[in-house]
Amino acid sequence: MVMDYLLQFGVAVVATICFGVTFRVSPRHYLACGLTGAVGWLVYVLCADLLVMSAPVATLAAALPLTACARFFAIRHKAPITLFLLCGIFPLVPGAGIYYTAYYFLRNDRTLFANKGVETIKIAVALALGIALVCSIPLKRSKQ
Repeated sequence: MVMDYLLQFGVAVVATICFGVTFRVSPRHYLACGLTGAVGWLVYVLCADLLVMSAPVATLAAALPLTACARFFAIRHKAPITLFLLCGIFPLVPGAGIYYTAYYFLRNDRTLFANKGVETIKIAVALALGIALVCSIPLKRSKQ
């Protein structure tokens, strides 16, 4: 069981780094982007599996440490937070939910379209809310 989570963590690091490569992130930021995405994914998986949370609640729980990591790396690397956030949220974005929502719409299956659409919107709102909550916490001013 622990090995499964370590494997998922490693795959999330690699996937997030690959996403960063496609967005032309500077190579010096690869590891930070990968760790940010992997932290978010690991928290999501742990919340969904061990704590049996729904997908939107697990996404909200994962967005909080993910955004905190992105802020930390943005300060440490002296780079914009969006660099780490865009790569970091990649594993959590409900791409499959959007796909299946469109698929059910085109198949004229209104029940599944509505169910999957509402769930996808909940996940997207949870992700945005988690980012907004952490970003609204003021940073401690450094003494100059």
